[in-house]
Amino acid sequence: ADRPLRDLRERPESRVRGPDGIGGELCFQTPAARLKIPGIVQLDPALDPGHPPLLQIRSAEALVGAVQMGSIEFHTWNASLANLERPDRFVLDLDPDPALPWKRMLEATQLSLTLLDELGLRAFLKTSGGKGMHLLVPLERRHGWDEVKDFAQAISQHLARLMPERFSAVSGPRNRVGKIFVDYLRNSRGASTVAAYSVRAREGLPVSVPVFREELDSLQGANQWNLRSLPQRLDELAGDDPWADYAGTRQRISAAMRRQLGRG
Repeated sequence: ADRPLRDLRERPESRVRGPDGIGGELCFQTPAARLKIPGIVQLDPALDPGHPPLLQIRSAEALVGAVQMGSIEFHTWNASLANLERPDRFVLDLDPDPALPWKRMLEATQLSLTLLDELGLRAFLKTSGGKGMHLLVPLERRHGWDEVKDFAQAISQHLARLMPERFSAVSGPRNRVGKIFVDYLRNSRGASTVAAYSVRAREGLPVSVPVFREELDSLQGANQWNLRSLPQRLDELAGDDPWADYAGTRQRISAAMRRQLGRG
């Protein structure tokens, strides 16, 4: 449980529950619908005034307890409890038209990474466990939510402007026909992204798995690993970690970056 805890331990979390399994009714459990699970900590309401108290998973025992109570997916904020008003990452969720071949997703991921390279930003990759890829960009805790979301939106719009045949910066199925939506909306305060190593509430129980950039071209799909095959994946890594440098990577959004994206 150590790897998933790295994404869960220091962040507010919410989860998708399926007490009757993925074939039954699923519900997105918000803090207001909290179940009493040992080790799930209710945080100080003052951290998020006007909303139900946030929750935090602090231990492997708490994670196991949540699963035993029917939790399937775990989602986390883009800010840690050290400072909820200063996100320490932003996420680009590459969300494809389901009719597109997987090759288009790989190309879109590489193109997005190239743009981030040009901006001087390092991203960490994971499969979504669904159809797409997630690019997580660690930040220093110096920018507010609106600033970070605006920057992520600028990246999305820049890609759509450069390659309109490939990318969309507008949500909704009609706007991504034959394209990939670069979803920047997960960067709002209170929004969340499925955690690394979380199971997804889908047929086959796929898992959202961190990958090395060098592995990208060999990936077979965003749902390549599931609950059954994940242990083999971890064994093959033999202690190697695609996100080994994640915690030590801290970057800032600069005026020069904004100008590169046409937001100067």
